[in-house]
Amino acid sequence: MKNLLGLVILGCILTSSVALAEPSLIVIFPQTNYQTSAQKIFFLGTAPPDGQVLINSKPITRSKAGHFSPSFPLQLGENLFTVRHDNQELQIKVTRLTTVPELPQGLAFAKDSLTPASDIARLPGELICFSAIAPPNANVSVNLANQTIALSPQPQQGQLPSNLAALTGQNQPHAQSSVGNYKGCTTVATAADLGQPQFQLTLNGKTITQPGSGKIQILSRAQLPVSEVIVDSGVARTGPSTDYSRLTPLPKGTRATVTGREGEWLRLDYGAWINSQETRILPGAIPPQTIIRSVGYRQLPGATEIVFPLQVPVPVSVQQSEQALALTLYNTTAQTDIIRLDDDPLISRLDWQQVAPEQVKYTFNLKKAQQWGYKLRYDGTTLVLALRHPPKIGNTRHKPLANFKIVLDPGHGGKESGASGPTGYLEKDVNLVVSKLLRDELVKEGATVVMTREDDQEVSLSERQAIISQEEPCIAISIHHNSLPDDGDAEKIKGFAAFWYQPQAHNLAMFLHNYVIKKLGRPDYGVFWDNLALTRPTAAPSVLLELGFMSNPDEFEQVVNPEEQKKIANAIAQGITEWFVSVK
Repeated sequence: MKNLLGLVILGCILTSSVALAEPSLIVIFPQTNYQTSAQKIFFLGTAPPDGQVLINSKPITRSKAGHFSPSFPLQLGENLFTVRHDNQELQIKVTRLTTVPELPQGLAFAKDSLTPASDIARLPGELICFSAIAPPNANVSVNLANQTIALSPQPQQGQLPSNLAALTGQNQPHAQSSVGNYKGCTTVATAADLGQPQFQLTLNGKTITQPGSGKIQILSRAQLPVSEVIVDSGVARTGPSTDYSRLTPLPKGTRATVTGREGEWLRLDYGAWINSQETRILPGAIPPQTIIRSVGYRQLPGATEIVFPLQVPVPVSVQQSEQALALTLYNTTAQTDIIRLDDDPLISRLDWQQVAPEQVKYTFNLKKAQQWGYKLRYDGTTLVLALRHPPKIGNTRHKPLANFKIVLDPGHGGKESGASGPTGYLEKDVNLVVSKLLRDELVKEGATVVMTREDDQEVSLSERQAIISQEEPCIAISIHHNSLPDDGDAEKIKGFAAFWYQPQAHNLAMFLHNYVIKKLGRPDYGVFWDNLALTRPTAAPSVLLELGFMSNPDEFEQVVNPEEQKKIANAIAQGITEWFVSVK
C-alpha cells in the first residue's frame, strides 16, 4: 500500500580500485536525504546472500535470498547511516523532524502559530477561539473590533498519532508539553465583519503586535447563504479539512443553508462540512425546508427503487446495520399517511419516524442480513434510493458463479507504482499478475470478470470507483500488497489482511480473510475498517485485500514466487465461491 520511492543505488562508494562494476548492494528505502517525524525507520534492501551486510558497523539479519529490513532509532535532526556489503558502501542521510512547535527566541510569536489561520465565519453567539505559541511567562492577548481577549497558558494535553498508527498497533496518545501554548475564546452577539484579529505579546516590559492570517465574520441569521452541490457526489465531512472523517456523500443538487465558513470549507445546516469548490451559492434563496407526504415504490429488474417526492433537495445520510438500512432526510417534516410497499425480494417492512424537528428517518427492514449495494440520486427535487436485490445463485456444480459479475481491481499501475520490495520489484506488477490469475480462476467457475486495468496503465481512483458504479457487479475486489509506515517493524510484521468500509462489505472481508488464512496457513495481519477509495463504493460490497508484505524479507520471497501466487489466487477464488454459497 505504501509508495516507496527509493532509488536502487543511493550514494554508492566503491572502496575497491576495480572499475565500475555493477553494484549488487541495493537499498530501496529510505532514499538519501529522507525526512520523517517517526522515532525510528526501517531499511529495505538486498545484497547477495554470501557475506554480511553491516549498517553503521552492526551486522543485520537477512532472509535466505539476502533481503533485509531492520529498524533503527532516529535522533532529532540529521542521522547518518553507512550500509556496507563486501567492497560496496552506501551512505544515507535521514532527518527526523520534530512534531512539537519550536518556541520562539525573544520577543516573537512562533512562525505560523496564530489561529484562526484562514478566514472564518460564525453564527452570532458562537465561540470564536484564538491560539498562539509564544515564549513562557509572556502576556498574550487579541484585539478584535474594540474587544480584548486574553490568551492563557494551557495545561498539558495528549498528542494523537496519525491514523496510520493503527496499522502498527502504536496508536496510543502521549503527553505533549503545552509550554508556550496560549489560547482564549470569545463570542459576538450581532452580525458584523470584524476584520483581522491583532495579536499582542508583552515580555519583559516590551510589546509587539502582529495581525492574524484570517479575517472574522459574524453571519446574519436572517441572511444566511444557500449552497447547492454541483458534483455527482459531494464529499461531506465532520470538519473543515480533508483530515476529518467522511459522512454520507451528498447527491448532486442537494441544497443546504451555510451556517459557517473556514477557508474554502462551508459548514452546512445539518452539521457537515463540504468544500466550496463542490458547491455553488444560490443568490436570494431562502433556507431549504420541505415536507414529505406519500413515498413511492417501484420494482425494477435487480433492484427496488424507493421514491421520496420533496419540495427541495435536502441533505441525506445512510446508515447500514444488521438486516436494515436507514435513510435520514434533514430539514424535512413528515405529513405522511400512506406508503405502498408490495411483497419485495429484498424489503420485509418499511418504518418511518420524525426523530427530531425537521429530521425524518426511514428504516428498511430487510429479509436477509447481507446487503448488495445501493445508489442515491436526485431527479429534480425527488430523491431516489435504489436498493439492489440479491444475485441469483447458480445451481450448476461445474459453474457455481454463472451469471455473477465481479469487478477485479489490480491496485496501482503506470506512474502509481505502490510499494516496493527489497529488490525494487514493484507492487503494481505483482498486483496485476495475481489479479489475472484470480480472474482466470473465477472465469473457470462461471463468473463474468471486469478488470479495472489489463496492463501497466494508470487508472485514477475515481475511474476505478466509476467502473464499480457503472458495472454494478455482485462484488468488487481490489488486490494489493502491503508495506508499513516508517516506524513499522518490517522484519516482524507480515500477513494477509482485508479492508472494508461500508457495512455491506464487512461479512465478505471477514470471510475471505479467515478462509485464506485457514486454507494456506498464512500469517494473520487482521481485518480493518478503512476509509479507502476502493472500499467506499456503495453500489456493491467492495473489499480491498492485502495479500502480503513487500517490506517483509521472508514474505516478499513468497509474494514473488509464481507457485505461491497461483495458490493464493486459487484460495481467494474458492473463498469467493464459498462466500456466495454462505449468504444464499
